[in-house]
Amino acid sequence: MERRVVITGLGAITPIGKNVDEFWKGIKEGKCGIDEITLMDTTNQKVKLAAEVKDYNPEDYMDKRTAKRIDRFSQFAIIAAKEAMADSGITPENTDMTRVGVAVSSGIGGLQTIEAQNEVAIKKGVDRISPMFIPMSIVNMAAGNVSIETGAKGESFAMVTACATGTHSIGESYRIIKHGYQDAIIAGGTEASITPTGISGFANLKALSQATDKTRASIPFDKERSGFVMGEGAGILILEELEHAKKRGAKIYAEIVGYAATSDAYHITSPAPNGEGGARAMENAMQDAKIKPEDITYINAHGTSTHLNDSGETMAIKTAFGDASKNVMVSSTKSNTAHMLGAAGGIEAIVCAKAIQDSFVPPTINYKVPDEECDLDIVPNKGRNMEVKYAMSNSLGFGGHNSTIILKKYEE
Repeated sequence: MERRVVITGLGAITPIGKNVDEFWKGIKEGKCGIDEITLMDTTNQKVKLAAEVKDYNPEDYMDKRTAKRIDRFSQFAIIAAKEAMADSGITPENTDMTRVGVAVSSGIGGLQTIEAQNEVAIKKGVDRISPMFIPMSIVNMAAGNVSIETGAKGESFAMVTACATGTHSIGESYRIIKHGYQDAIIAGGTEASITPTGISGFANLKALSQATDKTRASIPFDKERSGFVMGEGAGILILEELEHAKKRGAKIYAEIVGYAATSDAYHITSPAPNGEGGARAMENAMQDAKIKPEDITYINAHGTSTHLNDSGETMAIKTAFGDASKNVMVSSTKSNTAHMLGAAGGIEAIVCAKAIQDSFVPPTINYKVPDEECDLDIVPNKGRNMEVKYAMSNSLGFGGHNSTIILKKYEE
């Protein structure tokens, strides 16, 4: 028998707030986390703006020795996971920790460490590379560190699908719990790639905006969009089997009822024509949830602010939703946080859970110039107070990875 899966805990560290309450307040107030890059020297860089986690000091969260031995992407994962676990109320006293899994990953991993140690190798020789280089930089260490810090002893893995990583991790966790393999999973994504090679690599791919006005840089669905802006941080959710959550008296944010993932099998960076792969992910997720397009109130779009993504995703929504695409509200909170890459799906699932809980549809901020190619209701500039029964979150990654999850207002 398939089991029901609910969300019982949330944790976040983002460019607009270092915990869930601050982050959600920032979303509701239309706060933009984009500013001039401070994490690196941009003198010789084409790109000057990013969305950094502001005033971040790892020693506010962990001791100095631990902070030195863990890359920034893993630090963010630990911080968000601990918040989510505390929020959920899961403890070894009320839960068998061998049945609590971890599905936390990153699109890129420990890029800061890779860069720093590569420099050591060039300037001082390979014998001077840190023995911590590998455990700091490999992508699975976000999941490994979260498991160690929380005592979760169940299935632990790091699924990497570029910018679809966070949503994929949540979706696969939902399936694992639904089919009885685990009782709860700490799921989501983390990223810290605002580094010289991270910025240059995306910039040379012509993916990043070179805008210098922070209010006109990450502008999803706007005709003047010119590429995405790099963000960083982590978004983590606690997914739990319903009866297990009820038995320990947990509060429930929302229920996960649908998930699907597809491949474009088309191109390493461009989406398939007309967003065909994304459309199939949405259609299959609605089929999994046993609902019709008319049932969905809100879609948190992938909405990266690149020309191809936003027009392609618009077409994908029209294909998947048919006539219902005229009425569904679609916004991209990447206008607030910029693009958090592997962490995006985790943060945007939190947005959907809070939208359901608070009956609030977040806006696409900094929107000015309508684009006839992106003619959906993108909730421009001002959020809306209204009941959200079903919310959908889309993530589309380089390599043609598409993933969609559907959240529902919890009912007995």
